[in-house]
Amino acid sequence: MGSIEVIIDRQLRRWEMEQRKKAEEEKRGECGAIRPIVTVSRQRGSRGAYLAERLAEKLGYQLLHREVIDHICNSTGYHRQIIKSLDDKVRSRIELWFEGVFKGLYVDSSDYFRHLYKVMISIAELGGVVVVGRAANFILGRDRVFSIRVVASLPRRLENLIQYQNLTREQAEKDIRETDRERQEFVRSHFRQDIDSPGAYDLVINTTYIDLESALTLAETGIKSKWRALGIATAPFAE
Repeated sequence: MGSIEVIIDRQLRRWEMEQRKKAEEEKRGECGAIRPIVTVSRQRGSRGAYLAERLAEKLGYQLLHREVIDHICNSTGYHRQIIKSLDDKVRSRIELWFEGVFKGLYVDSSDYFRHLYKVMISIAELGGVVVVGRAANFILGRDRVFSIRVVASLPRRLENLIQYQNLTREQAEKDIRETDRERQEFVRSHFRQDIDSPGAYDLVINTTYIDLESALTLAETGIKSKWRALGIATAPFAE
């Protein structure tokens, strides 16, 4: 079993356990703390992926990167298991929402995007994960998601790729150019949105001069502030 399958299977078991616990609490008339998800969009070389990893550790969440999400979307078995983890009321609500969305003309109606939408909505309901990429913030509503965009100046991004990815300057320049174009086009063509629009995120962090520890503190403060403003009782951060 590959590392991606290990991550997915571990998270599926965790969701199943949490759903059983939630059902037991509801039977006792209790309302347990929810675990809203965090989405991280990043410019190539901004170190957004590393920030997402550290944030997942701080929250006690599982990190789900693009390859994991794609694997779930392309696997009928995993797709079904995630849907099955939800209770009947939530599944029905998702189906109604899903049918409404795909009656419109503004989203891609291919099988992959249908799966992506359903998987992301299901993940948001189950909670407890940090999702990196795949335009998750453009799919999900804002009430139970905290969305972050990580950016940096071009010189800083080049420096990061050279230092942490061992790329030459020429390779780093090409990597940034191609990755930026690919991500911008992904959001523009499938969601009719601008990936760089600050209004699409709860928090935009520029890591040109802000170090990763300070960025992590900003993200943690923002998450707590949003849930407090919405009156949502959440599970505490991991210590």
